[in-house]
Amino acid sequence: MLEVMQEHQVTIGGQVYPMPEIFMVIATQNPIEQEGTYLLSEAQLDRFFIKAKLVTDLNSIKFLQNLTKRVYMDDSIKRYIVKIVDATRHADKYIKKELADYVTIGSSIRGAICLMEVSKAVALLNGRDFVTPDDVKAQVKNVLRHRVTLNFAAVADGITEEQIIDAIMGAIPTP
Repeated sequence: MLEVMQEHQVTIGGQVYPMPEIFMVIATQNPIEQEGTYLLSEAQLDRFFIKAKLVTDLNSIKFLQNLTKRVYMDDSIKRYIVKIVDATRHADKYIKKELADYVTIGSSIRGAICLMEVSKAVALLNGRDFVTPDDVKAQVKNVLRHRVTLNFAAVADGITEEQIIDAIMGAIPTP
């Protein structure tokens, strides 16, 4: 982490990988009670651009969670999300065979639930009490990219999870 922040490269197994011109490093701070956790030196801390605290008090979090639960999602949006997730599991039914063959595992139903919940949160952040297809599209990659597993051929051919998700999103009609 410190190498990438200072030298704009990362070394893994003796191989040096340069970072693109623009990149971001996000780190978490573990409690000091955890074994193997040590405070960073002043010189190391100084490399961080900002230190943002993302969590507020528990009452605020509960309030926002309850508010998000009250955001309306039409059945057509729910069906849209289920089709998207189904397409990750049965890609050959939705996208070109050449791309579908790269997918080994698709998202579980948990992915659909997460996509529904995050879509409600996006709607809320946009000042609405209802979900639109654009709210779903805004976070679909963030929710599904780690739930779509590609085979070695995909890696060898430079195919990414995002390309699969883009193909799926292009194949499913927007409500």
